[in-house]
Amino acid sequence: MSLSDSDEIVYEEDFSSSSEIELTNIEASDARHSTEVEAESVDPHRYLQEREPLISGSSSSSATPRPWRHHDQVTPQSSERLISRRSASSLRSKSRVPYPFPLVMEKFAHSKVGHWANKLATNSEPGLSNAQLLLTNDDLAPVPPEKRQWKAWNFVGFWIADSFNINTWMIASTGVANGVAWWQAWITVWVGYSIAACFIVMTGRIGATYHISFPVAARSSFGIWGSLWPVFNRAAMACIWYGVQAWIGGTCVYLMIRAIWSDYEDLPNSLPESSGTNTRDFLAFFLFWAGSLPAIWFPVYKIRHLFTVKAWVVPPAGIAFFIWALVRAKGIGPIIKQPAKLQGSELGWEIVKGIMSSIANFATLIVNDPDFARFARKPSDAYLSQLITIPVGFAVTSFIGIMASSASVVIFGGEPIWNPLDLLKNFLDEGGSAQRFGVFVIAAAFTLAQLGTNIAANSVSAGTDMTALLPRFINIRRGGYVCAAVGLAMCPWNMFKSTNSFTTYLSSYSVFLSSIAGVIICDYYLVRKGYLEIKELYDSRKSGPYYFTFGIHWRGYAAYIAGILINVVGFAGAIGRDVPIGATYIYNLNFFAGFIVAAGMYWLLCHFFPIPACSDTWLEVGDTIRNVSVAYDNGSEGYDEEVVTGDPKHHEGNEIQKDLGKNY
Repeated sequence: MSLSDSDEIVYEEDFSSSSEIELTNIEASDARHSTEVEAESVDPHRYLQEREPLISGSSSSSATPRPWRHHDQVTPQSSERLISRRSASSLRSKSRVPYPFPLVMEKFAHSKVGHWANKLATNSEPGLSNAQLLLTNDDLAPVPPEKRQWKAWNFVGFWIADSFNINTWMIASTGVANGVAWWQAWITVWVGYSIAACFIVMTGRIGATYHISFPVAARSSFGIWGSLWPVFNRAAMACIWYGVQAWIGGTCVYLMIRAIWSDYEDLPNSLPESSGTNTRDFLAFFLFWAGSLPAIWFPVYKIRHLFTVKAWVVPPAGIAFFIWALVRAKGIGPIIKQPAKLQGSELGWEIVKGIMSSIANFATLIVNDPDFARFARKPSDAYLSQLITIPVGFAVTSFIGIMASSASVVIFGGEPIWNPLDLLKNFLDEGGSAQRFGVFVIAAAFTLAQLGTNIAANSVSAGTDMTALLPRFINIRRGGYVCAAVGLAMCPWNMFKSTNSFTTYLSSYSVFLSSIAGVIICDYYLVRKGYLEIKELYDSRKSGPYYFTFGIHWRGYAAYIAGILINVVGFAGAIGRDVPIGATYIYNLNFFAGFIVAAGMYWLLCHFFPIPACSDTWLEVGDTIRNVSVAYDNGSEGYDEEVVTGDPKHHEGNEIQKDLGKNY
């Protein structure tokens, strides 16, 4: 069997038997690149002595950063070769090729099952081991420079688009209904989303700096395999929310259809009563669901254009709706003049709950903001753009909702109508061609708003998470379609039969997500001080610094569970059980309680039980990442290809990054 440089196959499981072929190819490759090799060769042992004091996880030698931690296990000659050489596999094309199979599976690889398995397999870098195929594909790999196309304005458009949706319109309704003055409820929105924006920026910086998604970033704090549970949690939540948001979008479609054909309201029902819905509502929901499918097809770095269009179309429509309601009411209505019904500590705790509700509404996005931030051109593009736009966008939308709902009391009498779709439905009931046209335009804008929200917050997030769960066969696009299928199969209309139970469930789920956020943020900012070894996040071997114990980081899980336990008793009280008043107060601060306990526990455990691949000082090396190859050399502890092709401009005056750019 002869192998050329373009079709070299090396099996990790049979490395010893293929050593002659491998060494022959290595020598041929070295000969072709002798000039380049000489320019890059270093003495690995001398490099270790110079490099080790600069970065360390602790006083323990086991905490030495991973790229160099295994060189003492091989000879100086082989170690030098691993650092400096270009292997034959680096010359291979990056196009899709069949995955390498172990020799024992070669028969399966050439069978019909193996053939179709390769046909269905996602694109990934050639030369990966079987275990690595469970950790990466093209959508999980660090974003290459040509796909880092999100500028600061794209993040502004993204959050403006996300803020104009039905849920945000109604976000102040709970506080006002519970006895808080409108301006107090509005302040809770400002404060809550300002805090949420800080969390968003902290998690987003990980993605914007290292260009990795949430599932990959979670591996440093939960372990290579331990990260799958937090990822599964986030994927499940995204699928549930996709169905719920799609059902609300279906209501927008219903209004559009009824604005054109008023007889649609009387469409005969052919569904059984046990289904929980009717033909009219289900048809509108299905049209929205099916119309969303084309938007899932586009890659994430291009979908930013949808958010730009939404940012230009939806806010003007929302403002027009606001002005329409005020004109019809000939004023702003009685809610503006209504004082707070609560006093003292009751008022204070209601305001606290309003703030926490705003943060809880953002709990899912706090965790997975790296999924979008990784497409930023540079970290600063994802900083002020998110920090400012989030509180402003959501506060403005909430204010419009308060004013329009206040005006509804004057227009229709009775209680305020907080749901804008119910308000539009009342306008339709009054009749008139002008009103029908106005309802159609505004309902169409809200339909676009729901589409953008569902794609941004749910489809892309679920797709990214599912990619990490089964990377060999699922990419972001396929995961997005799986999410849409689950959103349809879950019959979301049943969620709205018991609104209180659903709201309680969503609030409690933020407890789980706050613990995840606490561990990840503490790991990156306080424990590792911004230092991540990108290639090691795709390393499934026991010697990897993120493998920990059986691929699970027990410190991360201990902190995660502690963050959940602090809120368990209070949650029991939220669903009607008798619990101590102190537990209720803690649960009123559920996101903060879970986050602080999880982060504090993680820091303490890592302090007393140090972990590898940490820095003593703040050290982000994301600017050295250009073209990353995660394949490692079979049968050894080194890597098959150069990880970073650095730009010398980025390394001047920084010896650490200069060395990383050349050798890591």
